Amino acid sequence: MSKRKKIIIMSSLVFLLALTAVLNVLLAGNLTASGETVVTTSNYFTNFRSERTTSRSEELLQIDSVIALYEEGSDKYNEAVNMKLKIVEMMEKELLLETLIKSRGFSDAVVSMGMDSDNVNVFINSDELDYNTALAIWVMLKDEVGIAPGSIIILPIYSQV
Repeated sequence: MSKRKKIIIMSSLVFLLALTAVLNVLLAGNLTASGETVVTTSNYFTNFRSERTTSRSEELLQIDSVIALYEEGSDKYNEAVNMKLKIVEMMEKELLLETLIKSRGFSDAVVSMGMDSDNVNVFINSDELDYNTALAIWVMLKDEVGIAPGSIIILPIYSQV
């Protein structure tokens, strides 16, 4: 790939990232009838997902730029592709687990998995967490994706919608 194409690709990616940030700010506020900007109050779970999505998008953009710089088959190329596949797999697991937890009757839940650790953090929208509920979530995570029992942390966070 020529140097000019690489520059165009990187410039496009930076532009898209900036555009995403601007749209995020614009969509976070609403205009009232008097023209004042009112920021909507969103809950913990919405903010968490938004920040996670932004962070992952930046990571994927960086990985894509590495993939574009190296030839297919090189060590750095293969390492970047494997890292991208790991992130995508992690994102799919998080979405699956969040859906399964919500199917248990919780109004909202987020799951956070780390790239460098085996820990899985589960945040559920509940004002309290009893033993049976925690055990049911723990067993679901262990059975569904084979997470080691000692790596699961479940925390209740009460957030009004």
